[in-house]
Amino acid sequence: MEQRSEILPERIEGNGFLLRRWTPSDAETLGRAIAESARHLRPWMAWIALEPLTLEQRREWLIDRQREWSEGGDVVHGVFIADEMAGGCGLHRRRGPRTLEIGYWTHPSFTQRGLATAVAEALTDTAFGVPGIARVEIHHDKANAASSGIPRRLGFRFVGETPDGAAAPAEIGIDCTWRVGRDRWSRDRVDTGHAAL
Repeated sequence: MEQRSEILPERIEGNGFLLRRWTPSDAETLGRAIAESARHLRPWMAWIALEPLTLEQRREWLIDRQREWSEGGDVVHGVFIADEMAGGCGLHRRRGPRTLEIGYWTHPSFTQRGLATAVAEALTDTAFGVPGIARVEIHHDKANAASSGIPRRLGFRFVGETPDGAAAPAEIGIDCTWRVGRDRWSRDRVDTGHAAL
């Protein structure tokens, strides 16, 4: 009999921000945020190629994500600052049973504020609160040099590069993997200052 995975947290309180699981009622808000961010995201996010979705398609997508989450799968969150939608993020189970991968994107109105680093830190803290999780990973294409700064600032270790094919226009098809283990995160965690956003 297959063991059911622990359901991942649907709400994470950060210092000046809230990560809240998207629900089907958020379809319009999410669609607007993606439309406003599309130019900014298109070079690096393969999923943006499917945009724009209709409101009904987005609701269906969110219903599928809700079902996946309720069955112990991935969780996708909106990032909110004082009720403004500032981006999206998630915890993903695609790297094996004891690993969670974190992903994130920021609305262009909220870039250059340290938000992505703060969100990644909150997601990592949360991931290690899930029973059985031993590692957290961040993956990005090698051409996306800006993305390497976030795991580096948080004390993740660079594991290596793997060819994986370019999935978005600016990618060169080399996946860079960063990883931190539970023990190292608790022992050597870098204090990012927890500045309010």
